[in-house]
Amino acid sequence: MSMREYIDEAERDLLHTYNRYQIVLDRGEGVCLYDLDGKRYLDFCAGIAVFALGYHNEEYNEALKGQIDKLIHTSNYYYNVPAVEAARKVKKVSGMDRVFFTNSGTEAIEGAIKAARKYAYLKDGTTDHEIIAMNHSFHGRTMGALAVTGNAHYREAFEPLIGNIRFADLNDFDSVLSQVTDKTCAILLETVQGEGGIFPASEDFLKKLRALCDERDILLILDEIQCGMGRTGEMFAWQRYGVRPDIMTTAKALGCGVPVGAFLMTERVAAHSLVAGDHGTTYGGNPLACAAVEKVLDLFEKYHIIENVREVAPYLEQKLEELAARYGFIETRRGVGLLQGLVFTCPVAPVINKAVENGLLLINAGTNIIRFVPPLIITKRDVDEMISILTRCLGDVAAGE
Repeated sequence: MSMREYIDEAERDLLHTYNRYQIVLDRGEGVCLYDLDGKRYLDFCAGIAVFALGYHNEEYNEALKGQIDKLIHTSNYYYNVPAVEAARKVKKVSGMDRVFFTNSGTEAIEGAIKAARKYAYLKDGTTDHEIIAMNHSFHGRTMGALAVTGNAHYREAFEPLIGNIRFADLNDFDSVLSQVTDKTCAILLETVQGEGGIFPASEDFLKKLRALCDERDILLILDEIQCGMGRTGEMFAWQRYGVRPDIMTTAKALGCGVPVGAFLMTERVAAHSLVAGDHGTTYGGNPLACAAVEKVLDLFEKYHIIENVREVAPYLEQKLEELAARYGFIETRRGVGLLQGLVFTCPVAPVINKAVENGLLLINAGTNIIRFVPPLIITKRDVDEMISILTRCLGDVAAGE
């Protein structure tokens, strides 16, 4: 079948919840993807910050093949070796104490919400506790995750969602303080907002939240699903400031393509929240997914992934700053590490579409921001190629082509 025939069939068979680009991707190599016609695309979205190690990493592939030949799934009624190994390694890099493996990031958020509410319930036996989340945040598409997503557009068609959610502004401590009541059980935020516009939480804001939570026995939940796993130049973004959360969520690059997420917590929260029967998952933590996690963490260390981010990210920032200075319709660059955004004065869809035509994959964050979340193995040469293509596309769009 041709690429066009596959697209037409997909539109007949798949539920139309995505406006997909008109290409069918077939294979990948390093930081590039190829469609069915063999056209090459430089990938600066990495499956939305998932494929940190790039495509067709032989060691990663062989680890998965080996596990497939041994055992794929057993359920959580039994122990399995990859889950134990993966838990030990993710605890080591995160500094957290307990791990629950999920199938996705949104499920990790659901688990974090449940843990926080159970923690509060065990303190006073009531069920009317409140969670403070941030405006412009994004935490997932399930009903609980939607409830704490700070964008009314995502929520409105699906209400009523879970209740007792209040919203404050990122990096505005007074706005958070104004929402705190004697029923507040948790404060939830992305350490770097992704979908909401590439806004990093400031060190001062995080430290004030940590102090507030310690003072009032409120749980601090940090969503590291997109900004974690090395993307900011630390394994997890909060480690830049030493502000350890009580509960943390992770996913995306945790499995580098295999669907897996996790929520992690301190021993104090683990001892006073979820117990047997409170939470579960059929597939979460199965041998195949955990073999992926284990190998990803090994390869991060072997190939010095975080060190590469620290080396390449300043170069990417510099090149994006130069673009912003060159074009009047680009307001600014913002972000941290290899989670960057260019803010435009106009919609960015024409630029992204033009980039696809020219062999460059980019994604947006809202209507006016281009988001750059490439594989963490990129080099300065890859940045130069991306900038060259993007500059050409910006010129074409500016000229009305």
